[in-house]
Amino acid sequence: MKTTRIRRTAVPVVGIAVAALALSACAPPTGPGGEEIDCADYEAYGTPGGEVELYTTIAGVEADQLQESVDAYSFCTETEVNLVSSQEFETQINVRVQGGDAPDLAIFPQPGLLQRIASTGAVVAAPAEVEANVDEYWTEAWKEYGTVDGTFYAAPLMASVKGYIWYSPAQFEELGVEVPTTWQGLMDLTAQLAENNTDTYRPWCVGFGSGDATGWPGTDWIEDLVLREAGPDAYDAWVAGELPFDSPEISAAWESAGEILRNPEYVNGGYGGVESINSTTFNDGGLPILEDNCSLHHQASFYEAQWPEGTTVAPDGDIWAFLTPPVNEGDPASVTGGGEFVAAFNDNEETAALQAFLSSSEWANIRVELGGVISANNGLDPAVAGSDIGRQSIEILQGEDTVFRFDGSDLMPAAVGSASFWTGLVDWIGGKDTTQTLQDIDATWP
Repeated sequence: MKTTRIRRTAVPVVGIAVAALALSACAPPTGPGGEEIDCADYEAYGTPGGEVELYTTIAGVEADQLQESVDAYSFCTETEVNLVSSQEFETQINVRVQGGDAPDLAIFPQPGLLQRIASTGAVVAAPAEVEANVDEYWTEAWKEYGTVDGTFYAAPLMASVKGYIWYSPAQFEELGVEVPTTWQGLMDLTAQLAENNTDTYRPWCVGFGSGDATGWPGTDWIEDLVLREAGPDAYDAWVAGELPFDSPEISAAWESAGEILRNPEYVNGGYGGVESINSTTFNDGGLPILEDNCSLHHQASFYEAQWPEGTTVAPDGDIWAFLTPPVNEGDPASVTGGGEFVAAFNDNEETAALQAFLSSSEWANIRVELGGVISANNGLDPAVAGSDIGRQSIEILQGEDTVFRFDGSDLMPAAVGSASFWTGLVDWIGGKDTTQTLQDIDATWP
């Protein structure tokens, strides 16, 4: 969820069922800069008219921005788009499909959920226009995440970059330390920072707390290290269940993470040591940097929204971030991340047209310019992003040499990826033996 079902917890949600937002096709909308809309830009989609329900987990401010991103499309194509948001999306999409009440389009927050619903036969293959957009604007890997048993169903929508390590540039300058370029360099930096330990300071601050989903931030640590230490092929085999958790490749990543996370000299001075990791929320996890109670915090690009109002996030600001470094100097950037995928439950003209628009580079630029999100769409201009970290994240995703892999726990079966993997990390932080932890997770694989 991870990315979305959990990582949206900072965004206000509307109740269990829905908040239906009609995207008006009555009055001419304006663009992000207040400019008038030229309907010639939307001629390729025709004027199918009718109504389309777009079902999603997206709520609050992000829902308002999603609404705004299709206002011009709605007006020019004479199509009413009804955005229906549910915090119980993962349960309700199953209920609706089984009850014969599937939406026209749904934004799936994980490929694994898309695969499960597609296996029911309720999802229709993506139109040719959608597939052409994906072939042009996304990598083959992103297309594969929307493909089930050889059939392409869903185009990517938005994305996030994981594996960022947040820090204070001013603190680094004061301490005379630099951003490391290798994992060993990061460990050396950690040891150097630990020389400054006090009752309230440790190099790292960490929070795994997230209600019923406590533990998920730890999966990002493991995934980053598997990708960097064992490589993309081993990562893929692990996610597919072909390489067990207790294999040498995967257990080595846990041991590497444990050198930081289970070392009382390295974590959570301001919160209370290793034992406080599980009780500290992921939202609060990095905030001690601002109080000089820690120096480093591992969390995705979306964490930018967690810094208090007035915090400058920039290379010369209060807070900045660097990617978890590679094992070897000069290795290509290895990035884990999340994203969403738009699938259809019918082939109506109005459904297909909206699905095509949402897969276009035009939509990606409109939506990202409105703020708060990024996309891996290669037709997206990084300059339209509303923040430095957003622009950097887009450039990383678009990098020709970037090795990208989707969040592993989002791809694994739910019994593992959003259950035993999370709880196993909680137990492990609590002191459980690594080997036993990994064997117990393996025992839950369907």
